[in-house]
Amino acid sequence: MLQQRHIDIIKSLVPLLSETGPALTAHFYERLFFHQPELKHIFNMSNQASGRQKAALFEAIAAYAQHIDNVGALKSAVERIAHKHTSFNIQPEMYQIVGHHLTETLRELTGELFTAEVEEAWTAAYDFLASVFIQREGELYESRAKSQGGWRDSRPFVVSEKIKESELVTSFVLTPQDGNDVIGYAPGQYLGISVSPSNYDFTEIRQYSLSNKPNGQNYRISVKREKGEPDGLVSNYLHDEINCGDTLNVFAPAGDFFFQDKQSPVVLISAGVGVTPMQSMFEYLSAVNYNEDVFYLHACSTNKQHSFKQRTNELATLNNWQTYTWYESQEMQTDNSANSFSGLMNLDKVNLPFSLGNFYLCGPVAFMRFVKNQLLDMGVAAERIHYEVFGPHAEL
Repeated sequence: MLQQRHIDIIKSLVPLLSETGPALTAHFYERLFFHQPELKHIFNMSNQASGRQKAALFEAIAAYAQHIDNVGALKSAVERIAHKHTSFNIQPEMYQIVGHHLTETLRELTGELFTAEVEEAWTAAYDFLASVFIQREGELYESRAKSQGGWRDSRPFVVSEKIKESELVTSFVLTPQDGNDVIGYAPGQYLGISVSPSNYDFTEIRQYSLSNKPNGQNYRISVKREKGEPDGLVSNYLHDEINCGDTLNVFAPAGDFFFQDKQSPVVLISAGVGVTPMQSMFEYLSAVNYNEDVFYLHACSTNKQHSFKQRTNELATLNNWQTYTWYESQEMQTDNSANSFSGLMNLDKVNLPFSLGNFYLCGPVAFMRFVKNQLLDMGVAAERIHYEVFGPHAEL
């Protein structure tokens, strides 16, 4: 049980954790995979190679230590991580394994500083946080399993359509192999899929945003072809080797980033493949005849890389909504309409509901930081800016 003396000890460790830095999580993952190589079938090894997961875990540990006396401050982080864990099908027993290797990592890195009292406090703190995640993830698993069209663990889906949306993005329509219904989802959420790429030793699990409105019958994900390995391992496998009739193992929809109906104007802002959750929201808002103004802003490198362009224009025309596009340079801007621009996205060029709207962002982290700073300068309250990071989380 977590006691005040444990809290005091953990908070006293914050400077030490900060000094140790991401070396702590790098050592942890090296140790974990040496002793538990089977976990390479669960963890995203591309994010391991890039270092993004190591940095994200360190930030999470440091934040927990800092806020251990007010875990409520971490509520949004817990929700985000719990959703991501369910898309990997993380089970309670895995927390014991991770906890053991985190404890041993601290022992090995801090030496004599890791006293019996510190170990007791760390164990109590970890067990408390693990119980929070296990409870929330259990609620998510249970809720999905009991819902119409829901399921536990993975479920086989057949690729019923494969559609090229642009130069780099291809959509895959996934229909359940058993022919039964599928659970609904909130526009903006993602699917976890499990694949075994050719000539690769491990199963890989990836999350891809759903790019259509819920229909109860199938799902659509839209995948960008990434360059090279490790980032492009799964995306290139899907593009090159998965075709109609093939089967993928799919986990139920998850994600804490989704459209929230606040009866206010909606502004959808994306760059590159960040367009996928925005397309889902756009399709949904049109289907329900949303009675507030909707604005759709997108940035991409070239016209050939502009995914869903025709469909977006159709929906905008149907609903009298506004769309704006930025291409990387003037040479790449083949659309010379008044709503098409070259260069970086500049919100000064458009008349948006800065004082009333809710703003949804998705794209590269640098792009979202750039846009968020513009929105804040325009007077948009931070709580009306919602965003999704593909991969390990990062603060904007």
